[in-house]
Amino acid sequence: MLKKQYLLFIKFFKIGATTFGGGYAMVSVIHAEVVDNMEWLTDEEMRNVIVIAQSTPGVLAVNMATFAGYKTAGVWGAVCAVLGIAVPPVIIVGAIALFFDAFRELRVVAYAFNGLRAGVVLLILDAVVKLGRKNKKDIFYYVMFALSAALSLILGINPIFILIGAAITGLIYSLALLRIRTGSGGNNNHDDNDEAGENGEGGEGK
Repeated sequence: MLKKQYLLFIKFFKIGATTFGGGYAMVSVIHAEVVDNMEWLTDEEMRNVIVIAQSTPGVLAVNMATFAGYKTAGVWGAVCAVLGIAVPPVIIVGAIALFFDAFRELRVVAYAFNGLRAGVVLLILDAVVKLGRKNKKDIFYYVMFALSAALSLILGINPIFILIGAAITGLIYSLALLRIRTGSGGNNNHDDNDEAGENGEGGEGK
C-alpha cells in the first residue's frame, strides 16, 4: 500500500510539473497514467471520476487527483495524489512571480506561450475524443450532447447549470426507462399467468 501511495505522489507530481493549460488539459494525461500505464482504474471508473470532479467545487485537476487517489489507495492515496499534483505548480508559479516583470519583457517567453496554447488545445481535444469513444452511445446520448453544446456555445449558459440540468434529465430518463421495463415485465408475467390458467381449465375439461 505504501508503494502505491508513493507511486501516486510521483505520478501526479510529474503530471503537475509537466502539463500546461489547467485541469482540462490534464484530463488526457491523468487518464494515460492512471488507466493506460498503471491500470489503477478502468475506463468507466475514470469517466466517473471526471464527472464527479467536474460536478464538485474546486480545481478540476485537484478534484480528479483526490478521487483517483482515493479510489486507488484510500484516504492517504488521495492525500499523496493531491500533494503530488499541487506542489509543482506552487513552486513554479512562486518562482515566476518573483521574476514576473523580467519574464514579461522576454520575447522568447511570449513565443513559447503561443506554442503552448496550441498544445493545450490538442490535449483537451485528445481528452474529449478518448472519453467520447468509451461512452455508451444511444439516441439520448446524442440528444444530450447536441443540446449541451448548443446551450454552452450558442447561448453561453454556465457549464455548471448545464451539468445540473443534464444530471436531472439523465435521472428522469433512467427512471422512466426502468418504469417502462418493469411495467412491460409485469404485463408479460400477467399474460403468462392468464395463458397458464386457460390451459389448466382446458385440461380439466378434457
